[in-house]
Amino acid sequence: MSLREDGPAALDWAARYLERVDGLPVLAQVKPGEIRARLPASPPERGEPFADVLRDLDEVILPGITHWQSPRFFAYFANSASEPGILAELLAATLNAVAFLWRTSPASTELEAVTLDWAAQLLGLPQGWHGHIEDTASVSTIAALAAAREATGGHVVVCSEEAHSSVERAARLLGLETRKVPIDDEFRLDAESLDLTDAAAVVATVGTTSTTAVDPVPAIADACEENDVWLHVDAAYAGSAWVCPELRWSQAGVDRADSLVVNPHKWLFTPMDCSLLWSRKPEALRAAFSLVPEYLRTGDEAESLSDYGPALGRRFRSLKLWTVLRCYGREGLQARIREHVRLAELFEGWVRDEPGWELCAPRRFSVVCFRRDAGDEENEALLARINASGEIFISHTRLNGRYVLRLAIGNERTTEDDVRRAWDVLRRA
Repeated sequence: MSLREDGPAALDWAARYLERVDGLPVLAQVKPGEIRARLPASPPERGEPFADVLRDLDEVILPGITHWQSPRFFAYFANSASEPGILAELLAATLNAVAFLWRTSPASTELEAVTLDWAAQLLGLPQGWHGHIEDTASVSTIAALAAAREATGGHVVVCSEEAHSSVERAARLLGLETRKVPIDDEFRLDAESLDLTDAAAVVATVGTTSTTAVDPVPAIADACEENDVWLHVDAAYAGSAWVCPELRWSQAGVDRADSLVVNPHKWLFTPMDCSLLWSRKPEALRAAFSLVPEYLRTGDEAESLSDYGPALGRRFRSLKLWTVLRCYGREGLQARIREHVRLAELFEGWVRDEPGWELCAPRRFSVVCFRRDAGDEENEALLARINASGEIFISHTRLNGRYVLRLAIGNERTTEDDVRRAWDVLRRA
């Protein structure tokens, strides 16, 4: 095969997929093991034409895809890979840069620094913070907590009951204890219940996974400063909203954090994976991760970003984010995020005004938590029915011990008609 011969067919497939994805079942309509059963058990002896791969992509693989690119994907934190980001991902794969040292990919290393600076300016973050890209917030959290352990010598990670599970997983990996703090009636960390005995770090969340609650970061920062404890802010989802000045109320106190994570692959229209980690104490990250064997000693007077995280080999992730920021600009990003917030507010109003339904948490960004005014079993059955239909895909959580439905808007192709259809599907079911 060759790019000139088969590349146009692949691009055409990608373009056709995006054009027809709204007509495909959002949730994959297959059973466990079904896709594997359709695939050969052994690799081919002789190479096959690329056209056969595209054929099997349609006939075998696509039925087993849950379509995150669908405008009616409302589960978890809905996202979308934009067309500029998709094309940049192709270019990054073509260059295949491996930036474990500056000299192994000077452009990748330096573009990453520029892109993090651009993102910080767009989000209104403090100047001078060191930033780099990890694959996901889970790995960014590992890096931040490793730096906290190095800087403080503590052995406890403190977070709220609503913090993402990746915090506890990172603590386990690093040999740290996790201490959960109760939440208040708006699902925020209760700062008055903080116990920082032997703490290495507190993880405050801006936009929790279940409800998008915003922890009281200023009060948490006060406690961390008084006790010499590292403050890590998880804004993986909601941090992207800071591109809109009216949503920066949720940024209060973040300028006092020791580290911060924001995921452009969640709400800045960048293909998976791209997680931004900033720190005002990069020396702690270097102390935790820098290890330079002889074969990597070069004498270059330049920064190698592998010194700041767990991975040595590093993909050219900055290219896709840089491309998205260039092609959309501040105005384009703001318009999309504002529209998602508007659509969520619209859906929230429909739920509020409809007898037999109830809202279950304050709506702060583009996620609505709600349920039928009925028992848990009925709500769980309702979720199963609508997801099985393939028309929409939503998720659930538990709040105050109750089963709650959760609709998250974040795909750039989602329109008011899509959200209205979701509401119609829910009421019909």
